[in-house]
Formats: sequence, structure tokens, C-alpha cells
Amino acid sequence: MLHEYSAQLPSRPAAGPGPAPREPGGGAFDWLDGAAERRRAAGLVRTLRPRPPGPGPLDLASNDYLGLARHPEVVTAAADAAHTWGAGATGSRLVTGSTALHARLEAELAAFCGAEAALVFASGYAANLAVVTALADRGSLVVSDAGNHASLIDGCRLARGGTAVVPHADAGAVRSALAGHAGPALVVTDAVFSVDGDLAPLAELAAACRAHGAALLVDDAHGLGVLGPGGRGAPAAAGLAGAPDVVTTVTLSKSLGSQGGAVLGPARVVEHLVNAARTFIFDTGLAPAAAGAALAALRVLRREPERAARARRAATALFRGLTDAGLTATRPDAAVVSVRAPSAEAAVAWAERCRAAGLAVGCFRPPSVPDPRLRLTANATLTAERIARAVAEVARTAPPGARG
Repeated sequence: MLHEYSAQLPSRPAAGPGPAPREPGGGAFDWLDGAAERRRAAGLVRTLRPRPPGPGPLDLASNDYLGLARHPEVVTAAADAAHTWGAGATGSRLVTGSTALHARLEAELAAFCGAEAALVFASGYAANLAVVTALADRGSLVVSDAGNHASLIDGCRLARGGTAVVPHADAGAVRSALAGHAGPALVVTDAVFSVDGDLAPLAELAAACRAHGAALLVDDAHGLGVLGPGGRGAPAAAGLAGAPDVVTTVTLSKSLGSQGGAVLGPARVVEHLVNAARTFIFDTGLAPAAAGAALAALRVLRREPERAARARRAATALFRGLTDAGLTATRPDAAVVSVRAPSAEAAVAWAERCRAAGLAVGCFRPPSVPDPRLRLTANATLTAERIARAVAEVARTAPPGARG
């Protein structure tokens, strides 16, 4: 869960008398040294790890749930789009950044997910910021799940309306928050929560919203391509596709193996975003290569819907193998499996041992999450042999305290 904990980032100490003045400009960033030392002491230092261009370790860290990022049709479509439209979008969507390719992608995304309209953004993060800020003006209320992704949290922070944070996956708490508000309201939730991989109670949340005339925003970043009929996403699985009071955001960078994000929903919501969403109006449009790749991936998924079921089966197999090995893992509702670690330091060392054994896994620690853990992501290309190897290495390298 990322809501409460992502807000608790190491901060600069309160201002005080401080040291004697230095040369102008010389000590402007000295306070960063203290912040860095606190991170090191807490075992919370993050580092960049450039991955190799070719085959690397067995990948259970990326969000390429359907194995489409290197699919020949997807890569070829990206190259063709770059040759046809250029390397970049060259401007915002309202100036020069919209192409016929963007329009086709929006039309096919909307049709696939059962929405009236779609709008493509440069990232899923930008899409979430756009919807929350554009639909939560002064006098409105945003009701946000405590486990929501950082992009939804930041949207709440930037919105002019008020925000009520409710306990995780608690539709009753949502009803209570809405009952005390008389104006417009927006309930925001991840569909599949990105670290533990659990599914929000979407049908119950929609019922709570309808009882109080509120709108529901569902971030389906980790559901599109994995859940619902043929991978059409969590709202479709919950019977909410095309609902007039539901808006969905998706990323193009996970199941579709590309880059970017999109908003799906009623046409009047999309029209409002075109005119009011700052991350749409003022941001450069999605690069044509990314739009072309996402469109090709969407067509592969439409042609091969069984990829969604394969990703879910692989996640279930990972979960069963890890729990059979005595590890504490979360039961996956989609393609994410979380494995608890006894401490932040132990989680980092565990992930390093896995990497040394040729297995890439995610490592999540406070302040991003309340408890340290490894995050494993299944994908549709995992064979039984690879799943068995992954389970064996995670179990073999587990630190003391990870079991039981």
C-alpha cells in the first residue's frame, strides 16, 4: 500500500539557528548530506540499475504482464510509427502532438474496454493527475483508499477539493465519508493494488457511489490485460464497463508493453479533460513510437485473449510454490505476488542474492510501503520450469525470519 507511507518521505529538519554563514551559494544543498545519511542508516537507499539490451536474468520484476514489450509485431509497429511520424510528438496534444495514430489508439482502447471515449496521455501518472484535479474542483470531496498509488495521492494533493482518506478496501468507510458531504464527490481507488496485488471491491464501491451521487475513478494499471473477459480489465470483470458514472485510467506500459497512459469513460468527461486537465493541455503528447507499439499490443491481446489467463495462472503457481516453501506471500488477484521480508535491510540483501542467482525481483521498503517485501510479477510467458526455478531461488536465498 502506498498512500499513507509514500507521504512520509525523509524531510529536511526544521529551521533553527544553523551554522555560521558560508560563501554565497556554497552550502545551499548541504542539508541533502544529512538526508542521504539518514537513508543509508535506515537501509532505504535507492539505486538505478541499467538493464542489458539482450537477454538478462529471469524477469519477475517488470510489469510486462503479457510478454509483449519485445513481441515482434509490437517492436515493428514502434519502429514504423517513428519512421512515419517522427521520433517525438513535437508538441502538446492540442498543438502538434495529436496524430491519426493517437486517434486510432483512443478509438480501439475505448471499444476494447467498453467505454464511450478515451484520451491518451504521456504517462499513466499524468492521466491520474489529470482526472483527479479536473474532476475535484473547489467544494468537491475526493474519497481516497489508503492503499492508492502515489499518482492518485498526488492528484488528491493538487486537487482544489477536500480529501478524505479511508481504510483500505473498505466500502463501508467510503459510504460514511460520502454521507457527510453535500456537494460533488469522487471516489478514487486502484483496481489491483500495485504492491500486494489485491483487488478493490469495485462493485461495492460503485454501489456506495450511486447511493450518494458520487463518481468512481478506477486506476486499472495492473488489471488491464490480466483481468476481465479477454483481459478487458477489472471494471469489465465487475460489470462496470461503460457505466456513465465510472472513469477508468490505464497505463500502456504494463500489459501493453509500451509507454503512456489513457483515460476511459463518458465522452463528456473526456471533453472536459481536453479543456481542463493541465497534464493534457501543457504536456508534450505521447511519442508516436509508443502509441504505435501500444496499438499493436492491443491488437495482439484482442487476437490472443488467452494471454490474460496465462498470466493469472502463473501468478497462482508462484504463490502456491512460495507458500509451500514456508514463505509469507499474498494470494494474487491478478499478476502480482508479494513476499514479506523481516526488515528493510533483509529485503535488499534478499533481492541482491536473487539477482546474483539470475533472478530479477522487485524490492519494496518503507516509506513506499508499511512493511518490507519482495514483489514478484508473473507474466504470460512463464513456463512451469521457470516458475519452479524462481520459487526455488527465492526460497533458497530467503533470510532468517522470512518463514513462519
